[in-house]
Amino acid sequence: MYYLLHTIINNSFNLLQILILFRVVISWIPHDAHNHFIQILYQITDLILRPIRDILPVQSAGIDFSPILAFLLLGFAKKFLLMVV
Repeated sequence: MYYLLHTIINNSFNLLQILILFRVVISWIPHDAHNHFIQILYQITDLILRPIRDILPVQSAGIDFSPILAFLLLGFAKKFLLMVV
C-alpha cells in the first residue's frame, strides 16, 4: 500500500514538473495558442504558476521566474510528502 502511494505521489509531481518544463520550451518557439493540447497544457500549469506570478512580479526585462520557483516548490512538496508517507 505504501509503495503504491509513494509511486502515485512521485509520478504526479514528476508529471507536473515535466508539463511546466514543456510549457517553458513551448514559450520559446512559435506555436498555435488555439491548439487543444496547448490550451490543456496552459490550464493545468496555470493552476501552479498563476499564484506564484501573483506573488512574484515579472521583472522589468520580461523574465518570468515563476517556473523556476514552481520547480523548487514542487520538489520540496514532493520530498515532504514522500517523507510523511
